[in-house]
Amino acid sequence: MTLAERDAQTFLYESLADNLRGLIDDGTFACGHRLPSVRRLSRQERLSPATVLKAYETLEAAGLVEARPKSGYYVRRRSDDLPEPPSRSRPPAAATAVDVGELVVELVATASRPDLVPFGGALPGPELLPITRFKRITASVLRRADAYSELDIPPQGAAPLRTAVARRMLRTGCRVAPDDVVITAGCLEALNLALRAVARPGDAIGVESPTYFGTLQAIENLDMRAVELPTDPDRGVCPDALCEAARSGRIRAALLMPDVHNPLGGIMPEAHKRRIAATLGRLGVPVIEDDVYGETHFGEGARPRALKAFDEHDNVIYCSSFSKQISPTMRLGWMLPGRWARRVHVLKASSTIAANGLAQAATAAFLEQGGFDRHLRRQRRAFAANIDRALDGICRHFPATTRVTRPRGGYLLWVQVPGVDARALYHRALAEGISIAPGRLFTAHDGFRDFFRLNCGHPWSPRLEAGLARLGELAAGD
Repeated sequence: MTLAERDAQTFLYESLADNLRGLIDDGTFACGHRLPSVRRLSRQERLSPATVLKAYETLEAAGLVEARPKSGYYVRRRSDDLPEPPSRSRPPAAATAVDVGELVVELVATASRPDLVPFGGALPGPELLPITRFKRITASVLRRADAYSELDIPPQGAAPLRTAVARRMLRTGCRVAPDDVVITAGCLEALNLALRAVARPGDAIGVESPTYFGTLQAIENLDMRAVELPTDPDRGVCPDALCEAARSGRIRAALLMPDVHNPLGGIMPEAHKRRIAATLGRLGVPVIEDDVYGETHFGEGARPRALKAFDEHDNVIYCSSFSKQISPTMRLGWMLPGRWARRVHVLKASSTIAANGLAQAATAAFLEQGGFDRHLRRQRRAFAANIDRALDGICRHFPATTRVTRPRGGYLLWVQVPGVDARALYHRALAEGISIAPGRLFTAHDGFRDFFRLNCGHPWSPRLEAGLARLGELAAGD
């Protein structure tokens, strides 16, 4: 008797979902296993493809399976099977001179080598970027452009792209005009301009601990100091610690990554964003918001509202980029400088003058033609699947004491193997053709020695699986 005949009194898809759930629970289909295709299961159970698809969607909504583009449905690892996440950081309270420049140069040089398993950088694989379509649009723009009338643009940026950015900012909860936007040569230029606008050499900047090494590099290059603040891997910087540092005058400004943090992957609760924006706004301590990964949040719903959305004092400078979603090679970002606009315009005009005009025109055309949000949904699903595959590999191949984050977006994992010297592991892995980013890069003090960051932004493959397994062996002391 088929499943449909046995359970004619209930919805067929619910009965099928219950049956599959039982097969997952008893291990018939284990984590990472591919479930039968919709067509095969439809024939096997004598059900319509729509019924089978609805059953799979029910299991996906319950977090038991995941859909992988052009591949099918796979069993997901349950959260209670995962290693514990790292604890909230407890950095020293004093301001620290930053010295990460040489380490960053070394990592960037190795992370870009095509012969290495690419766990070290922080760029998505080209297969997960719309490169072919973007190249077509760029070629079209270049064919019809008058180099001086269309591609020579003011420091603030081309009007069509600023308009497109203003429209996208509505998704973050921010209502801005095109004239509020400044187009930059990547998000890192935006962060540098923001730091120069609100602080001076010798000033202390409050940052998360750990934080993106590009942030530390910018602080170092501007002869500023970092005050690292306790940070929860899932919820972000501790509001109490940040607000106390602002009240006491220990920091001149704060530079934060509230949504899909690099390297932690967490998303700050809205209540924390509201409190930080209100408190630091009243105190007049500027906040620079790095939202470069915000669009990579997991889930099909609305993206998290930016900290800028809660800014009632015009005290938050918002910075972001298209590098992680469209193409890192075009080096195109933007910022909302707010009341520091005049200062930022002067600084921008005296540095890079203007971001690449061709890249701006092509990006504006790409956004205007539609399909960007559909691309983002596909990209987020791929990132989530890669994270699950990597977590499964860590569970199978790394020491039992390993701790690892559970990102809520993006494609980065922050891994702790207690007792391991991550800097030495970096060199051992490099000798075997594997790149990672040691934890020392993500702090101004001498901490995170047994941490490293893994990039899971490339399509999963046997090469990545083997590289992760070997990395686990090296971490275990093999």
